[in-house]
Amino acid sequence: MKLEVREVAQLLRISERTIERWVRLGELPAMRIKNQWFINKVDLVEWASQHGVELGPEIVNWGGGQHASLTQAVQRGGIHYQVPGHTREAVLHGVVKRLSIINEQDREFVFEALLAREALGSTAIGSRIAIPHIRNPIVLHVDVPAVTVCFLENAIDFGAPDGLPVEVLFTIISPTPRAHLQLLSTLMFLLQNENLRALLLGRPAADELIAAFMAHEAALSTPKTAALPSSE
Repeated sequence: MKLEVREVAQLLRISERTIERWVRLGELPAMRIKNQWFINKVDLVEWASQHGVELGPEIVNWGGGQHASLTQAVQRGGIHYQVPGHTREAVLHGVVKRLSIINEQDREFVFEALLAREALGSTAIGSRIAIPHIRNPIVLHVDVPAVTVCFLENAIDFGAPDGLPVEVLFTIISPTPRAHLQLLSTLMFLLQNENLRALLLGRPAADELIAAFMAHEAALSTPKTAALPSSE
């Protein structure tokens, strides 16, 4: 989904002039079509999270359509603990082994795709969290989206913007670009919450983590979306 400068300004609550300056300086990824700048929504979500730019709750439902449930996706993908590995590559191999939603013959392809995505830029968002994902999800032909949560046995350097090694990985596998975008947007928005990040770093039990995601996601559908639950 491509956004105009004015739409990006609305989503980030930043002036259009500032957005245009970032684009002209190459600080915000954008493409120029017929003398008009457009920003890919996936690029925007990733860029905002990596640069400490706060996302508003509107980012989750911008563009309309049926909303993919993050809580249900995590329940499908599963929550895994003590995932081994001392390098980024080894850890991603361990993650791919735990992706129950994909076919066995697709695992090597997914691993290579995740590595290729990291080569474009780290998927670490800071606070010891990374979200490795495939930019073209439709090629896997899965029926439903899933988000797999992996707590690592060892903290791994992912080239995070805050310089901290990663301890928690969220891997998104989805059947369509729209579902992928919705899940990524929801996850990025919710992970801005300090209490939810603290809960994650405490490696909570699976049922506690599911309950926290359910509460935070439910808050998005209420009128007062800014007042998210504390996860305490």
